[in-house]
Amino acid sequence: MDIKLQVWYYEPTADKCNCRRSNSVAREFHCQHIRNRCISVASFSFAQTIGPNSMTMGDSEPTNVELRYKIQPRKSDTEQALAGNDFDPFALRDNEHPTTDGETLTHLLKASLGTGILGMPVAFMYSGIVMGIFATIFTAFICTHCSYILVKCGHKLYYRTRRTKMTFAEIAESAFQKGPKWCRGFAPVAKFSILFGLFLTYFGTCSVYTVIVASNFEQLINYWTGTVISLRLLICALLVPLILIAWVPNLKYLAPVSMVANIFMGLGLGITFWYLVQDLPSVETREFVSWSTLPQFFSITIFAMEAIGVVMPLENNMKTPQSFLGICGVLSQGMSGVTLIYMLLGFLGYLHYGNATEQSITLNLPIEQWPAQAVKVLISLAVYCTFGLQFFVCLEIVWDGIKEKCTKRPLVVNYVLRTVMVTAAVVLAVAVPTIGPFMGLIGAFCFSILGLIFPVVIELIVHWETGFGKYNWILWKNIVIILCGIGALIFGSLAAIKDILATYSPPETSITLKN
Repeated sequence: MDIKLQVWYYEPTADKCNCRRSNSVAREFHCQHIRNRCISVASFSFAQTIGPNSMTMGDSEPTNVELRYKIQPRKSDTEQALAGNDFDPFALRDNEHPTTDGETLTHLLKASLGTGILGMPVAFMYSGIVMGIFATIFTAFICTHCSYILVKCGHKLYYRTRRTKMTFAEIAESAFQKGPKWCRGFAPVAKFSILFGLFLTYFGTCSVYTVIVASNFEQLINYWTGTVISLRLLICALLVPLILIAWVPNLKYLAPVSMVANIFMGLGLGITFWYLVQDLPSVETREFVSWSTLPQFFSITIFAMEAIGVVMPLENNMKTPQSFLGICGVLSQGMSGVTLIYMLLGFLGYLHYGNATEQSITLNLPIEQWPAQAVKVLISLAVYCTFGLQFFVCLEIVWDGIKEKCTKRPLVVNYVLRTVMVTAAVVLAVAVPTIGPFMGLIGAFCFSILGLIFPVVIELIVHWETGFGKYNWILWKNIVIILCGIGALIFGSLAAIKDILATYSPPETSITLKN
């Protein structure tokens, strides 16, 4: 005779939980938590088989009793979250104005295709025309990989902390808090360092962009009118237009502005390419490899491509954040296109002008020709349209720090904050119009640490308990990247100091005015 015995345990459901939370999402979280706690620590399943020759039960026939059971320990909250059983940060993410994959790609292209691309020809002059191709691919791979692992670690920490989105600084803080004991005390330091570095770099970038736009229009006005106009006056004139673009409420509505900026930059680069392909010399006339000045190449290229500050804001505002990663993800698509354009401009620029290549390729274009003047106008407009995206990083840092205290009329406070911050950036540009070289020094220091060193340190801490893969390949890979970051820090700082000294040395040339 076979006897099957089942053991039942009680599992409360959401509708039976005495939860008083008004918000549906919060109530679901609480009820799910109750369900997890009430599940039995061990679940038993067993069967008894009674047959002849087993045991004597009174007058009954002997029976065989076979007891089978399995003890299944209850998983921890972290293990359950990682298994995806009860928490999906992407489905639960609440964005009022989420961006599509295409809009995110547009923002990423604009963030990476900044004014730094105009220095790629001189970077190829430092590396050699053949070495420049491979070095550009290597640099792009390092920068993209660091952005990739930052987002990847963020996704893992979403499950561990049960949060739906995090900033760069919050990812670092959570990684240190959830990491080994020796690093948990450094969590506040890591968060503050990232916030301070990002704000300093991007706020300074906003001031530099103001100077770039004003300087380009100053050159054109001086050439066409023969009148010397004050650069500071032009910077002040940009205050109202910059405030207006800073008032764009979010990245969703800023996407068309970035698209317009991409169009302006594309047209400007298109005209520049048209100049570069005219009367090209033979490749053999250019140096193939230049080892002595190769560090200058990396210092230019890394800081031209680096966009670590906008990566997490873009991911946090996506409708489908899973699409940001992957071989064909938004990040890979954007950086692949950026790398191709960087290589093409650097190759053709150095091939055309050789050792006469200027720090910005637009300085090699003939100012007396209207297409070259159109390049200056188009790039100036592209930089102006990019101001909103760079400013968004600064705004997010400051607003996240004060929004909990601004419960009354937060929208008004937000727009007042935008106006004050833009005004401060313009005042800084007016006070120090030669801020560019100083920001180069700050960028060399911040981007090398924030863009290269911090992401790999975060990855090491996140994988500390789970291991670094076969042969510890993650550890060795990150050591190489850290060494690259240290090199970028040293050589980038030296190049920036050289630019500062050149800026304040006596000028050798003067502007030629049109009669």
